[in-house]
Amino acid sequence: MACVLALIPGSARADNPIVQNIYTADPAPMVHNGRVYLYTGHDEDGSTYFTMREWRVYSSADMVNWTDHGSPMNLATFAWADANAWAGQVVARNGKFYWYVPVRQRSNGQMVIGVGVADSPTGPFRDALGRPLVGNNEIDPHTFIDDDGQAYLYWGNPGLWYVKLNADMISYSGSATRIPLTTAGFGTRSGNASRPTLYEEGPWVFKRNGLYYNVFAAECCSEFIAYSTATGPTGPWTYRGTIMPRQGASFTNHAGVIDFQGGSYFFYHNGALPGGSGYTRSVAVEKFSYNSNGMFPTITMTSTGAPQVGTLNPYVRQEAETIAWGSGIETEASSEGGMNVGWIENGDYIKVKGVAFGAGATSFSARVASATSGGRIEVRLDSASGPTVGTCTVGGTGGWQTWSTTTCAVSGATGTHDLYLRFAGGSGNLFNINWWQFTGGGSTNLITNGDVENGTTGWGVHGSGTLARNTTAAHGGSGSLSITGRTGAWNGPSQDVTTRLTNGKSYTTNVWVRAQSGTPSAKATLSLTANGTTSYLQLTPAVGVNVNGWTLLTGTTTVSWSGTLSSAAFYVETAEGTDSLLVDDVSFE
Repeated sequence: MACVLALIPGSARADNPIVQNIYTADPAPMVHNGRVYLYTGHDEDGSTYFTMREWRVYSSADMVNWTDHGSPMNLATFAWADANAWAGQVVARNGKFYWYVPVRQRSNGQMVIGVGVADSPTGPFRDALGRPLVGNNEIDPHTFIDDDGQAYLYWGNPGLWYVKLNADMISYSGSATRIPLTTAGFGTRSGNASRPTLYEEGPWVFKRNGLYYNVFAAECCSEFIAYSTATGPTGPWTYRGTIMPRQGASFTNHAGVIDFQGGSYFFYHNGALPGGSGYTRSVAVEKFSYNSNGMFPTITMTSTGAPQVGTLNPYVRQEAETIAWGSGIETEASSEGGMNVGWIENGDYIKVKGVAFGAGATSFSARVASATSGGRIEVRLDSASGPTVGTCTVGGTGGWQTWSTTTCAVSGATGTHDLYLRFAGGSGNLFNINWWQFTGGGSTNLITNGDVENGTTGWGVHGSGTLARNTTAAHGGSGSLSITGRTGAWNGPSQDVTTRLTNGKSYTTNVWVRAQSGTPSAKATLSLTANGTTSYLQLTPAVGVNVNGWTLLTGTTTVSWSGTLSSAAFYVETAEGTDSLLVDDVSFE
């Protein structure tokens, strides 16, 4: 599919669909710890039915640059299922993440609802029950947790059902209840006596300003998106009309609605990519504002997509699979963790939107691997044929997962631009790329050896614990910093930054953390001692971390003090507990 996309002229000017290298469907967004996590299905290439075998995860902090986290759950997760990895949804509770999905039960051929559970929003997910949670041969589960803590699981096509989930999220009280599909509640359908209302499938229930909304796919085929409202989570519902009219090259549609960073966003799918259809769909997003009475406006599909929230910082390590638009590329699991971009051929490129270079970048580095003779990375601005501000040579490394870092000088990258990494070389696959990072920008990382590539140089311990370099798990590069033997929550890896701080200046912190045990909440903190008084400044929100993957702690804080600063220490701690941690790619600038 990627080689097809490479032939589409001008497609890089758009940001919809969100994913370009595979077909994705049935978006289910979730906001967690300052990021949007987007859970989708995966339509197989060339499908002539809903041929779907796995689910995928993407995430973004700015609504335009999306990180590909791969497939943390598939049909094989459920030993009792044999087909139809269809539309699901994820909800966070109890420090875990629950993915409710419809699948076909092998023993009877019926569609049922299974539950995957994970310790991280990006998985991996495992079967929470070893059997279906509930089932009546209907589909499209969605979970909503009300303000009183009661969770509801909705699903249905042709009916609309719910159960009240227990606090464990993998059992329920009572039996499945059918919501009456009245024309007053769900609109009137003509010419189909067995389905008198517009409700078709895909309920998405949420609460806003005391009002409950039920957004759903209406009247196949082709479907449009409609909605109803109620004063309670189970109705009675009042039909409110159309949100997204029938449009796009797919005869189905499927909605998800969230609020993020002060804006409201509407996710859907269409058939906008080359080869797109009702069986090869693509997820997209629009930003919208509710009407003054709380009702939805009419939302139209666009190729522009949502505007960017803020900018992207090129002076911290960025995953290569964080992409606004990709042409010709694919992604795969990386031996260094996470995903990497691969199957790169001459002329392929990656667009990263809204990159804030500031006063100017001076160099560009990328983590690369090649089983052939490599090629070149052309660092361009604003288009794939835009000004070249740097060119990095990539040589053969001896394998597609044998990684090396290449660095080249950069000149002319100032201000905020869209970044294009254009790949050039001979014929066939050239190289893979795992991550990239610029230096310069008029800011300096106050942390010595933040990428931990020089052992424990520059690092000490705040409180008690033992530091070591871990070479089996790294966010980037070949190692990370391990802290074990902590005896207090405030213990952690530390650096003295006393002479590096400027009073009244704002600093941005980025730290990648992974638990070695448990699921602690980690945060970065700055201790300041001035005129004999010590104060503590929290640099990042406390975020839950786990053993299955890396979590970014990030925040921007103004650092100030009164009097004479005698000591200042940057350190990573936990909100409570003494679990061992791994830390990597630390910046404080």
